Amino acid sequence: MTGSVSRPRIGIIGTGAIGGYYGVMLARAGFDVHFLLRSEFAAVAEGGLHIDSAVHGPLHLSAVQAYSQAADMPPCDWLLVGAKTTSNASLAPLIAQAAAPGAKVLVLQNGLEVEDELRTLLPDSLHLLGGLCFICVHRAGPGAIVHQALGAVNIGYHSGPLQHDAAARQALVEEGAGLFQRAGIESQAMANLQQARWQKLVWNVPYNGLSVLLRASTTPLMSDDNSRELVQALMAEVVRGAQACGHELPAGYAEHLFKVTEKMPDYWPSMYHDFLHKRALELDAVYVRPLAAARAAGCELPKIQALYQALAFIDANNR
Repeated sequence: MTGSVSRPRIGIIGTGAIGGYYGVMLARAGFDVHFLLRSEFAAVAEGGLHIDSAVHGPLHLSAVQAYSQAADMPPCDWLLVGAKTTSNASLAPLIAQAAAPGAKVLVLQNGLEVEDELRTLLPDSLHLLGGLCFICVHRAGPGAIVHQALGAVNIGYHSGPLQHDAAARQALVEEGAGLFQRAGIESQAMANLQQARWQKLVWNVPYNGLSVLLRASTTPLMSDDNSRELVQALMAEVVRGAQACGHELPAGYAEHLFKVTEKMPDYWPSMYHDFLHKRALELDAVYVRPLAAARAAGCELPKIQALYQALAFIDANNR
């Protein structure tokens, strides 16, 4: 028996920094949350999940409903996918195993078109949504997460049974946003998922890539005239690429993100953590697809192209 509409059963596929943080917040709000883990299963099953949050203080979920296999999970009404885009193909069978009939699958990942590969591998009966996380969070060790700032999640509908019913689609997206809101997390329903993903790229393209290329976190990047100018130039190219693809971003959006980053605590973006631990960088979702989409629309983005080429060299030699 799955959860009710008012208290749906939520599954976390990929309990890293993102999945762990939002899963703990939802569980603390009274939701029935189930966590799928791999290497950290034993540590979390025994010691729970710990979050060192600069916003909420220390949080500890001691009784974690943890699983090492998706087949052991109960059928979940909502599935939050927090794993990296580089593992999407292998995630599809796990999602299908843990999904209740007509489940909503919310992909909490960076980049463009990240849902497309999953869609072809999932049953048509499942709803697929995208979530854009505006948060400074990282893993500190097994079952240990550090949350430095922010936390909002913006949600949009990608595909599924409501593909041709705009009103029902919007209602479902608002239901998803409501889950986070009830957990004290800012969340908005986005009418256009592709535009929302381009908006997130305005931050991800410069800061993720430059953190790896220059071995620099946000504070040094924002403290040097040359790197500040490069960040702004990369942001401007993302905005131009979005416009070429038919997505007019809000006026002054890049400038707003630039100012927000100036006020943020010093932060190492997720791509730097992947580089540090010799994991594959999410270059396809964050750089290759946006560059290809812009090029198909007749728009070249030379600075982003150069950043991607440098990162591809670093990634190949790092692994």
